Amino acid sequence: MVNKKVFVSGCYDLLHSGHVEFFRQASQYGDLYVGIGSDETIFNYKHHRTMYPEQERLFMVKAIRYVKDAVINSGSGIMDFIPTVDALKPDVFVVNEDGSSPEKETFCKERGIEYVVLERTPSEGLEARSSTSIKAANCTIPTRLDLAGTWIDQPYVSRYGAGWAITISLEPTFEVRERCGLSTSTRNMIKKIWPLKLPDMDEKTLAKLVFCFENDPERNDGIISGAQDSIGICMSGLVRHYYDRRFWPDMFESCHDEDILQWLESHLCMVPMHPRQAGCSVVEGCAFGSDAGATTEPVTKEERKQMVAQLTSAAERCWRSIMKKDLSGFAQAYKDSFNAQVTMFPAMVEPVIMDGDSTAEPSPTIKECIRTYSAMPDVLAWKMPGAGGGGYLALVVRDANTFTEAHPEAISLKIRRKNTTA
Repeated sequence: MVNKKVFVSGCYDLLHSGHVEFFRQASQYGDLYVGIGSDETIFNYKHHRTMYPEQERLFMVKAIRYVKDAVINSGSGIMDFIPTVDALKPDVFVVNEDGSSPEKETFCKERGIEYVVLERTPSEGLEARSSTSIKAANCTIPTRLDLAGTWIDQPYVSRYGAGWAITISLEPTFEVRERCGLSTSTRNMIKKIWPLKLPDMDEKTLAKLVFCFENDPERNDGIISGAQDSIGICMSGLVRHYYDRRFWPDMFESCHDEDILQWLESHLCMVPMHPRQAGCSVVEGCAFGSDAGATTEPVTKEERKQMVAQLTSAAERCWRSIMKKDLSGFAQAYKDSFNAQVTMFPAMVEPVIMDGDSTAEPSPTIKECIRTYSAMPDVLAWKMPGAGGGGYLALVVRDANTFTEAHPEAISLKIRRKNTTA
């Protein structure tokens, strides 16, 4: 009796036990043939280079005992297997539940191929594995926390007064949640080029490259992501950057003093809130009206200047206090910077849902979270990272170790030291 030909297709870039178990289950339907995405296809479709070149991936897949044979697919895109299938003429096409799609099912029906969808189940006694989870667990790309001066990196703000933004680069020692104010959109753009770690190169140049890559001139939403996102991620330690009516800063000043970095770590932590909701706008109703994409013009030019002056003054005082390790001065300036941000952009703490519909689960509001933590005696100051609208509260506390021990939800922070890209 001739066995049926069974076909599966994938990238298999980070070959793991989940792949092997998938091959084992698929091989129960007959002789298993594997189509593997080419380096070019993966780069064009997923926008990042493969961890292993196609010939190495082909060698590893062929070495698995459940596989009868394997080839590099000659097609392109998500259906790159079409030429392989048409040449092989398999009886069965097997996919896992994550890889199933109506297009694949229709493709098989048109060719009279049995279409089988397998649940993603680990081999007995092993943990469930996926390439995405492995990459996430091994990704060392930093994130960033802005300490003061947020929004000054937008020219529609700095035109009313130049000033500094202050950021720290954070090692990803915690789960970096999406849409939570830690520049995950910029971080995800970086992962399209360098999936697991930053390259070892001049940090300022790297930050400029990332800034230019993210702000592709072809993007059609009219939004320019602030430079502090790429700078905060790519430039290690504590950094301040000076903005004067331009998207890229005119000046930089970095601090890599170990005593100061340890001092900051001993007084900073974060607590999670709900992520920023879909359809949320943090610029609606802001003090900068149509310049920021909002629909109102609520304040005068002089009032805007005063608001920006409060923001830039707070950032300057914040930096000076950190340099002196002055905790009370740091906490006051940190708080003043956040208050200045909210005065200019009230939707940071009261986000507007532009599509009129929210699918988020009921959860404490931002103001309720602020009230809860600001009332704690060990909390000296608080702010929301990034543009707000949800995510985290970043707290200045008397002692971070004591606070995180008392509050299991709190996250301790590790500042990335210079020349540490892994």
